[in-house]
Formats: sequence, C-alpha cells, structure tokens
Amino acid sequence: MASTATKTFKNFIGGDWVDAASGETFETTVPATGESLGTFPKSGPDDVDRAVEAAKAAFEEWRLVPAPKRGEILFRFGQLLADQKDELALLMAREMGKVLPEAAGDVQEAIDMSFYMGGEGRRLFGHTTPSELRDKFNMSVRQPIGVVGVITPWNFPIAIPSWKIAPALVCGNTVVFKPATDTPLLGERFVELLVEAGVPAGVVNVVHGGGGAVGDRLVRHPDVPVITLTGSRETGVEVMRNAAENLKHVHLELGGKNAIIVLDDADLDLAVDGIVWSAFGTSGQRCTAASRVIVQEGAYEELQSRLVAAAEKLRLGPGWEEGVDVGPVINRRALEKIHSYTEIGTDEGAKLLTGGEAVNGEGTFYRPTIFGDVDPEMRVAQEEIFGPTTALIRVRDLDEAVRVSNGIRFGLSSSIFTRDVNKAFRAMRDLEAGITYINAGTIGAEVHLPFGGTKQTGNGHREAGQAALDVFTEWKSIYVDYSGKLQKAQIDTAG
Repeated sequence: MASTATKTFKNFIGGDWVDAASGETFETTVPATGESLGTFPKSGPDDVDRAVEAAKAAFEEWRLVPAPKRGEILFRFGQLLADQKDELALLMAREMGKVLPEAAGDVQEAIDMSFYMGGEGRRLFGHTTPSELRDKFNMSVRQPIGVVGVITPWNFPIAIPSWKIAPALVCGNTVVFKPATDTPLLGERFVELLVEAGVPAGVVNVVHGGGGAVGDRLVRHPDVPVITLTGSRETGVEVMRNAAENLKHVHLELGGKNAIIVLDDADLDLAVDGIVWSAFGTSGQRCTAASRVIVQEGAYEELQSRLVAAAEKLRLGPGWEEGVDVGPVINRRALEKIHSYTEIGTDEGAKLLTGGEAVNGEGTFYRPTIFGDVDPEMRVAQEEIFGPTTALIRVRDLDEAVRVSNGIRFGLSSSIFTRDVNKAFRAMRDLEAGITYINAGTIGAEVHLPFGGTKQTGNGHREAGQAALDVFTEWKSIYVDYSGKLQKAQIDTAG
C-alpha cells in the first residue's frame, strides 16, 4: 500500500498499486505555501483500459455478494473515516486549503453517507403490486449495472467521492475512480481506507491523471455503462456528447449561481451570518456558494453596511492555523479567474465595496469581495465565479426577488430570510432550484435528502438520499405466474 512517507504514489488497479504505463508523473502541492505533498502517476488511456478490465471482471462476483454484506463494508469504511477524521481534515487543510472545521465537516459528510448507504444494503427497496390476473405475482427489483466511472472535483475531495462511490458499491457495481489532479492524495487515502474496510480486489480502482487523458477515455470506454461527474457546465456538456455514442447512463452535478433573498422583515444578524458562511466558506469554492444576495430595498443599506463589516473581519491564512476563517483558493489559475471577474464587475459599473484583490506573498489567497448596486443582468450576477465574491442586488418586493433569483441558467440552491411564513411558503413553491433553505444560507445539505439542481445545474439526476440509487441501478419488473396455464395479459376474454 502507498504511504504518505514515501511521497511517491501509484494507481490502484485490480488490487495492485502500479505506476502509469507511461512512467510520467505530476505533483500535488499545498495551495497555502506551494510545498510539494507528493508525486502521482500521470496516467493515460492504457491505464484506464486496464482498470476497466479489472472492474469488469470483479463485477461478476461482486454483484452476487449479498447486499447486506456489501453494506457491512461501507459501515466499516465509515468507522475508519471516523477514526481518522482529524488526520484526514489536516491533510485536506493542506492539500485543498479548507480551514480545519470545514475540512472536518467534509469528512463527516463521507461518514454520514457511508453509514446511510450501508443501511441500504438491507433496503434497496423494490415494489410489489397486485396482478390483473389470478394466481400471478408481480414485483420490481433493482439490479446493478456494471462498471461506474467516477470523476470528482477538488473542492469536496472526501465527501463527493463518498456520494458517488458508496451508493454505487452497495448497489453491486464496481468502480473506476479518477480523483481531481489538485487533490490526488486525498483520493488515494479514500481508496486505501476502502481497501482496509474489505473491498475486494478490482471492485474499486483509482487512476490518477487529467481529464483529457483519463477522464475522456473513461467517458468513451464501451465497458463503462455509467458515468457520474461533478464539474463545470462546460465539462458536463462535453461528457454527455462523448458518452452518447454508447448510450451511457450519465449523472451530472454542475454549476450554480445561488442567491440568498433578504426581505425587509428578516433578522439581519442571522442573515449576515448566513451570507458570510455561504459566500466565503471554502473561499467561495462550492457549487452551492451564495454569489448573489438579493435584498429588499428597505433592508438594503443596513444589510450592506453590516455585511461589509463582517467580511472585513474575516482572517485569511493557512487552513490548519487556529483562528483562520478563509483559506487559499485552489491554485494560481483559479486566483486569476476570480480576479478577472473583479475587473469585469468594475467595468460593468458595479460598486466594489470591499476586497477585490489577491494577497501578496506565498500562497493563493483572495480577499472576500462584495459588489454593491449590481444589476441582475451583469456578468458577476449571471456567471459562476467559484471564489469569495458575492453581488448585492436591490429589489422592491418578494415577487421581484423571486424573478431575479430565477433569472439565471442554473438552479441548484436558494435561500430566503423572512419572518413571514406566508412569504416563506411562496418562496418554497416558486424558487427554481433543487434546494431551498428558509432562514439559513445556501449550504448545508444533509445526506438523506436528494442533492442536485434544476435547469443547467445538471441533467435531472440527484445524489444522496433514496434518489441516488436510481443513478446506479436498473429497474427490472418480474412476473411470476403460478396458475399452471398460459394466461394472456391485456387480452379481452369477456366475450
């Protein structure tokens, strides 16, 4: 098994740790300092082919393992995550950049998901229904599909793999996992713990490398019938296009441009807390981050003043240091993109209230940034920035707030702060999003409810909860006729 002490890591294929066929490697570094954490195989199509072959072979036995036994492995995996939560959180603070409490929360999501999906080993419910004929029994059951290609991002490097891999495994599928190239060490540890929990050889395989070489081959491979991806809208469109030739099952969790609505009657202290957490937690690098704040005009000036003051009190620094509120963004390329949107917003006429600049020195830190007087059609109010930037938009009433909130191409998370129960229920009904929070921010989903969005946030599937099982299973309808004679359904025998 690979060890962090060696600082050299390998792919895991068919139960063996192996180098990339090419022998090429890449590095993973600490975004707060630039320090190297290790060297990983820069894999290619040949490595993917080998991993898929191993997963396909392992599927024939794994699908026959009783589902409760598959669930027991996930229970053991969840316990291992719990036992090593502090170690994994510290590693995440270093490799990804999250502050320690957020990193621990990322690991906790994976613990929760593993235990929840472990329980599905004794459920995986189908249905029984009456037959229209005598002496006949009808039921539907879930069947595993085969090899699942799992492509995950760097922003939730333990949680998101668990959302995909845990349900895939309990349903009886096997996995080829491509972690993000910015967080390969966390992906490696994830797989090591699965192996320690008892996952058989070939059932889970990890292939490190870029999306162009590894991800694209996985998407196009004829023996990978299911692809699950969390990434950008542009990547999602490309994945759907490239998977179409083989009519694959494709699950996409893509972008967001989430809004918090604050009405005149809101508790402004609570609203500010929710906005700061949602906009600047994880340095804004969440698909559920609140990058828009839609404020009714009676509360606008006071909220703006309080929010700017709160943002300017946030402390930036390495995620593992005590008292740090905001860590670095993931890499230099992300830093440049975030700053480009500061320039776009300024050019469009938005008022820069605070932030808007990188922090000089080592690491990739960007100051929490707030724009005021933003028009809903400005690019900073329409496009996903994926950084610590939010835009304040003034509206007259709830109807306008809902129109503005819905006036984007995404539909992931939404939020409203109000003391009026009638307005809260109107928002629950009218906001076009897969998730709506009342008097809370746009982040904080729980694993036993479906997670995902509407419109161009995805392609209609959901992660977590019972809904996740539909991504990783096929329905089979079964009819058992015990009449001892041929009965013809849908044939009119009345005459």
